[in-house]
Amino acid sequence: MAAAMASSCFSPFDSTVKLCSSLPSRSRLPKSQRSIASLTPTAIGGDRRNASGSKRRSSLAASSSGNFDGEKESGIPLLHRRDNSAQRNSGRVQTEAYKSFGMQRKDKKELVNAIEDQVESGNLQGAAFLNAVVKVYCTHTAPDYSLPWQKQRQFTSTGSAFMIGDGKLLTNAHCVEHDTQVKVKKRGDDTKYVAKVLARGVDCDIALLSVENEEFWKGAEPLKFGNLPCLQDAVTVVGYPLGGDTISVTRGVVSRIEVTSYAHGSSDLLGIQIDAAINPGNSGGPAFNDQGECIGVAFQVYRSEEVENIGYVIPTTVVSHFLNDYERNRKYTGFPSLGVLLQKLENPALRACLRVKSNEGVLVRRVEPTSDANKVLKEGDVIVSFDDIKVGCEGTVPFRTNERIAFRYLISQKFAGDVAELGIIRSGELIKAKVILNPRVHLVPFHIDGGQPSYLIIAGLVFTPLSEPLIDEECEDSIGLKLLAKARYSLASFKGEQIVILSQVLANEVNIGYEDMGNQQVLKLNGTRIRNIHHLTHLVDTCKDKYLVFEFEENYIAVLEREAAIAASSCILRDYGIPSERSSDLLEPYVDISEDEKGMVVQNYGDSPVSNAEIGFEGLLWA
Repeated sequence: MAAAMASSCFSPFDSTVKLCSSLPSRSRLPKSQRSIASLTPTAIGGDRRNASGSKRRSSLAASSSGNFDGEKESGIPLLHRRDNSAQRNSGRVQTEAYKSFGMQRKDKKELVNAIEDQVESGNLQGAAFLNAVVKVYCTHTAPDYSLPWQKQRQFTSTGSAFMIGDGKLLTNAHCVEHDTQVKVKKRGDDTKYVAKVLARGVDCDIALLSVENEEFWKGAEPLKFGNLPCLQDAVTVVGYPLGGDTISVTRGVVSRIEVTSYAHGSSDLLGIQIDAAINPGNSGGPAFNDQGECIGVAFQVYRSEEVENIGYVIPTTVVSHFLNDYERNRKYTGFPSLGVLLQKLENPALRACLRVKSNEGVLVRRVEPTSDANKVLKEGDVIVSFDDIKVGCEGTVPFRTNERIAFRYLISQKFAGDVAELGIIRSGELIKAKVILNPRVHLVPFHIDGGQPSYLIIAGLVFTPLSEPLIDEECEDSIGLKLLAKARYSLASFKGEQIVILSQVLANEVNIGYEDMGNQQVLKLNGTRIRNIHHLTHLVDTCKDKYLVFEFEENYIAVLEREAAIAASSCILRDYGIPSERSSDLLEPYVDISEDEKGMVVQNYGDSPVSNAEIGFEGLLWA
């Protein structure tokens, strides 16, 4: 999917509390505060709306999607926004927009007469490695998060992939997101072969495909992976981007290698910045060095009024981690994290106050309750080493010759379940501690496992967990600042915790007076605090009381007569054409997770964003 990231900062509460947000394809500012500096009317794939435009076909939606000015029916244009409020608050203009350029919509009719630097070089015409690059045709059917019992209208897209041997191909995860059918076509061949998605790494934006038809592999030679390139090394990007049907080659050099924000997975991993052109449809295609070795996978670009020719490639170190993870576990488990918010220690007085003698270390500001580090680290600790590698005061570690890189790079080299040894200064004393690294647990997930969101309908009240795709689909004004603040700032207190919201109310006699409720967090049912959507379902199914008493934010209460609610359910489902009162995952027996809640402290939200993409102050970073 093509995803755009636009940063904005504003102060909804007071001058000391800032809500900084960064979400795919949506601004977090109210429409009255948005300022569109310029529009590039280039449609890109990944539009979650129906093909007919932004209006929903069903009348059940509580609110319509909030669209940017200038949004067109054919797709979502690239938006380069200049946030005036952010400029006043921070002294710098935030105009960045990351794009995951995985595919071009097949219904795109615009023809490009010429694309700069996209020519098939004569000396590469007969290169064998070009034949390993294939075109991907994917049919997507995304969930409708506002109406979670149904799917959105399907659409098709194209992208790129390449052969890696053993009957497998690599592409980007966003190229095959919510796939219902994937087909691939070789260079110089008119036959399309059905492919199967074996693994999908959302955080690293990589997907592994397989093709069972032996005809596809006849005469095929898989690509060879090369080492991490150096600055100014020549790089060639090959794929099937917008502008034509045949293979395309662009050339450039390596501009930068550092830990980069991955737009699709909202993660931070090693990335290669290049100046070769990357366009819609290029994603999933390989990048080569002069020896014909694959040095990475093209996956996103950076668009701004002030910069040009900035594209990104997933390096082979990240690709190898993905493949090794899959081979180890026969599934993809994800990149681990330490689960801490860190502050840089550049100021000498700050280091002296913490009794840090040398120019090193980062201060622990916050520890995720679900991480293993919560058992070891405390707020105020200073991490000075990771596996005996010293961490600098800016949160960097040595990288190759005369280079330094973000501390998170060392963590990304580990696998889920690996143990790391930390050097910690606590109260002026150096101690060693071992921590088990695991993937982060997001209270509000960026992607839904299994694709389809959970839901429960009780007498027309539609409950579903809060997720980033739901926020993306709904209007910001409809979601409300309080839920947005929780999504941006809250951490999960235990594994399995969810923010369950009342999405909308399907009007019926049994719920008179509640019809206008929507996008409100439900906190308790009959006095019991709700842990997640499965727990709410369990409480409803086992309730013997006469009334169902729902407690929401702002002390709002909704009461239903239990027998009347049960009797009205079948009628409501029939009137609104809904197949079931609950999603299939809620038919499974409920497993009590109360043991994970022991010692849990209920918090509204903290003072720190939960991802690096949302941090406007460069002195803080998540690891």
